Amino acid sequence: MSDSAVIVKTRKFIRNPLLSRRQMIVDIIHPGRSGVPRKELQEVIGGMYKADPKLTVLFGFRHKFGGGKSTGFCLIYDSEEACKKFEPKYRLIRQGMTEAKETSRKAIKEAKNKGKKIRGTGASIAKHKAKRAAGAD
Repeated sequence: MSDSAVIVKTRKFIRNPLLSRRQMIVDIIHPGRSGVPRKELQEVIGGMYKADPKLTVLFGFRHKFGGGKSTGFCLIYDSEEACKKFEPKYRLIRQGMTEAKETSRKAIKEAKNKGKKIRGTGASIAKHKAKRAAGAD
């Protein structure tokens, strides 16, 4: 698929020690291609910053009108533990670090409605119990 070269430029690079990651905006120039796969970009950016491609998280890409250029956001974590701690679950599932939990739509709705019936301080406990019951099904 990579018939033409892809140029990757980064800007607004920030080292974020509190979240133990590096974050930046990524500009990809890909003339003659509709888009560039995430896996390919992870390899390129991981190589640029001497990082593991598995710890490189790419998201929020927008294509410019007329094609040939895309802009998105990149996070490079220092360790897998930091990645699992700070990344949202849906992005971890996209990365293949965790598995998607399958629950039925009906079970989710029943848990939600059961939680709505209880008022006060017991609501959080009831929501937790309902969620566990939905997960056990």
